[in-house]
Amino acid sequence: MRLKRTRTWSALVLAVAMGTAACGDKVDDAAETGGATDTPAATDSGTEIKVGILHSLSGTMAISEVSVKDAEIMAIEEINAKGGVLGKQLKPIVEDGASDWPTFAEKAEKLISVDKVATVFGGWTSASRKAMLPVFEKLDALLWYPVQYEGLETSPNIFYTGATTNQQIIPGLDYLKAQGKTKVFLVGSDYVFPRTANKEIKAYAAANGMEIVGEEYTPLGHTEYSTVITKLKDKQPTAVFNTLNGDSNVAFFKQFKDAGLTAAEMPVLSVSVAEEEVRGIGPENVAGHLVAWNYYQTTPGAANETFVKAYKAKYGPNRVTADPIEAGYIQVYLWAAAVEKAGTTEVAAVKKAADGITLDAPEGKVTIDGETQHLFKTARIGLVEADGQIKEISNSGAPIKPDPYLKAYAWAKDL
Repeated sequence: MRLKRTRTWSALVLAVAMGTAACGDKVDDAAETGGATDTPAATDSGTEIKVGILHSLSGTMAISEVSVKDAEIMAIEEINAKGGVLGKQLKPIVEDGASDWPTFAEKAEKLISVDKVATVFGGWTSASRKAMLPVFEKLDALLWYPVQYEGLETSPNIFYTGATTNQQIIPGLDYLKAQGKTKVFLVGSDYVFPRTANKEIKAYAAANGMEIVGEEYTPLGHTEYSTVITKLKDKQPTAVFNTLNGDSNVAFFKQFKDAGLTAAEMPVLSVSVAEEEVRGIGPENVAGHLVAWNYYQTTPGAANETFVKAYKAKYGPNRVTADPIEAGYIQVYLWAAAVEKAGTTEVAAVKKAADGITLDAPEGKVTIDGETQHLFKTARIGLVEADGQIKEISNSGAPIKPDPYLKAYAWAKDL
């Protein structure tokens, strides 16, 4: 797949931690730099630029989101060490969404209206994103959202740096189909991402000779899975597609194993369980099961080696990197690149400048698609190993163009 040709930004700071380089001619005029003018945005004044970080630092989603916050802080510190953005230091303002969707909306409005941040990096669940979306659109501010999601959405005020459906869920289903795992049981948390994702999975299954033999939802934070386990034993699917989020995964996988179910007989493919969640679940409870992401700590390449080394040096040798952690990290760099290219933090200019920016990220090459404000990303299927790391067993071979509305799939026309 041929990626969009990247346009270049001036004095880019992205060589900091990943060996990233810009190429081509320097952009000189306001028309080329996304419409920047001689009048800077209010957030450009002074010696610093404030940016918001908004994740669940408490509650059921903290198991996943604290580490994303840590990665964003690390990126900010690296950028500051190389001179900042537009010659100014970035100052993070950190807020806790507390695993509560109204709180995310409230904190987003505070960051934009009171703290006057230039942008916000934040969210995990689709419920948190959808709670924040009208706030960012109303106030014409920018949210950078780092987690895979169910697609069927674009917003002029959100950049999506995690996978959309055709870059994670569809490749996961393609892998199961290729392995002959055609009787699938759906297990998910009861909110927008799992329910929408499963609607898409059922449409895919109907068009691809797969059978959905069960579908169960539990509230976020739920810890009792005996009823679900009984249904799994009764239906005997050849695979389970898991869209549980947060610490419910700990209970589910422990009880799955305790019931005598095995990955060899009934593999679970998860799309919200990465290395950080494996650490919380316990590798002994999830080894042998499958995941679908765009990045693993084991992904080869110099950029990832540098990233993993820096993350462990800062936060401890027992910490792990994971897909949303990496997406949170690179979105800070992508925003910084767009601001440098635009010459301002003004929203319209940054949006225009972002189109086509390419980064040699830890996951491999990513490119911002200006039309959808999503990234070209490589899909990777992984196998959880006994040490808690994830071994890549299949990939798409090249970055996939984002298709949030699944326009390329005839079976998705009625979604």
